[in-house]
Amino acid sequence: MAEQLSTSKCDSPLLQAFVDNRSILLKIAARITGCRSRAEDVVQDAFFRLNAAPQITSSIKAQLSYLFQIVRNLAIDHYRKQAMELRYSGTEEEGMNVVIVNASPEHTHINLAALEHIADALNELPQRTRYAFEMYRLHGVPQKDIAKELGVSPTLVNFMIRDALIHCRKSAQPHT
Repeated sequence: MAEQLSTSKCDSPLLQAFVDNRSILLKIAARITGCRSRAEDVVQDAFFRLNAAPQITSSIKAQLSYLFQIVRNLAIDHYRKQAMELRYSGTEEEGMNVVIVNASPEHTHINLAALEHIADALNELPQRTRYAFEMYRLHGVPQKDIAKELGVSPTLVNFMIRDALIHCRKSAQPHT
């Protein structure tokens, strides 16, 4: 059963002008968006904006100009959004063929070796310093909470984290 568009009078002259000129507004939006379906969305968005807009009691010509401008601006926004989405999206097949930088076995081996060096460097640190470093850097625990847990000042925790970081950086550098 098809629903009929209500032809009863609207509360606002602007909304009545919108209802009376809906087909023209659709044509304007379709010309900009290039799609009747998107034009319907634009006109619907315009209606919701008008419904929330303050009452305008100017001449019918000014009301129509206002309606056309709203629909035109919304249609341009929809068109730009669509263009941006098309620019940054692709097919699933394209996504499967994306080259992952540094995904070769060689790079994987180099990265794992670096992680092993860092793990060895952390094992060389005093237990308390290592714990403070791991809690802060890996688990995101605030330094003041680590200080309370260890029973030391937050300044000391800061120095422990700094010392651990310096030690890891030194161990990661190639030996000459």
